[in-house]
Amino acid sequence: MRVLFACDVPYAARIGENTKFPHHALGVVIHPRAVIGPGCHIGHGVTIGGRKGIETVPMLGRDVVVGCGATVLGPISIGDGAMIGAGAVVLHDVPAGATVAGVPARIIKEKVA
Repeated sequence: MRVLFACDVPYAARIGENTKFPHHALGVVIHPRAVIGPGCHIGHGVTIGGRKGIETVPMLGRDVVVGCGATVLGPISIGDGAMIGAGAVVLHDVPAGATVAGVPARIIKEKVA
């Protein structure tokens, strides 16, 4: 039962002010060197981490929404205001304001100017 109802959000991870983890961060795993900007919303079951053999980890900008069960991996940057769909696997940069979904994640909506 411990694995089912746990989370791994290390003290060393840099998490900005007003970032929300609904459902008590249930199942969330964050790499100790990850950077999460202020005002983000991280759904339950989300993984934000590295990729084997690569030392750098994801950086999320301001006001990013990460849907439940999404996985964000590797040396990538998620732009301000981006939205990541539930269950998406993000392996590449996401521009500011874009919405991505799928496995692997692809841009399904660009920022409207």
